[in-house]
Amino acid sequence: MRVHYLQHVPFEGLGSMESWFRAKGYAITSTQLFESAEFPSMGDIDFLVVMGGPMSVNDEDEFPWLAQEKAFVRAAVESGTPVLGVCLGAQLIASALGAKVYRNPIKEIGFYPVCAVADAPSGCFRFPESVLVFHWPAETFDLPQGAVHLARSTGCENQAFQIGSSVIGLQFHLETTSTSAAALVANCRHELVESPSIQSEAEILSVGAAQYESINQLMGEVLTFLTQA
Repeated sequence: MRVHYLQHVPFEGLGSMESWFRAKGYAITSTQLFESAEFPSMGDIDFLVVMGGPMSVNDEDEFPWLAQEKAFVRAAVESGTPVLGVCLGAQLIASALGAKVYRNPIKEIGFYPVCAVADAPSGCFRFPESVLVFHWPAETFDLPQGAVHLARSTGCENQAFQIGSSVIGLQFHLETTSTSAAALVANCRHELVESPSIQSEAEILSVGAAQYESINQLMGEVLTFLTQA
């Protein structure tokens, strides 16, 4: 079994997902889009993870590989390959399937709750009624055609969605560890402006191990759902 992930910047990798996949016996490969846009053959991968990044899916003039990446993501979805998108990754899935991606009026950065959508149909991943998760998005999206709305937050209506049984997009980060959170802060601290929905650097870096264990466990449940599907 082989998982392939698309990485957009050096400081946003698999996080806790790496140990989960290794424990399940997956071989791990990646496309480092900040170095080259070389994608594997679809038949050679069993799971696709699309990671986050500070760019917009609409920045094709600055990052021409975005068009190739969207085509690859769309092909993965259409092939039935399990696909997980995280933050920018979720936005890329939405964009690849024809949905609009745009600036969200409220930026949430730090640990804030998301709430499960109560009327999600059976067969969908079930988030807790309310769970504290790590956020760092700038944009949001309309739900792609056929997507089921899974979670929302105070600042962002479309926090998670599912397509069929094999595709999930998350605006928030369940893979974050204390190490990856510190890397995000180090590279993007200019975004930590004073706001009711943006935590300070000190607040983010003071989060204890139990909170990371909680979100990483939930990420494991998402991955288990997608691999079983």
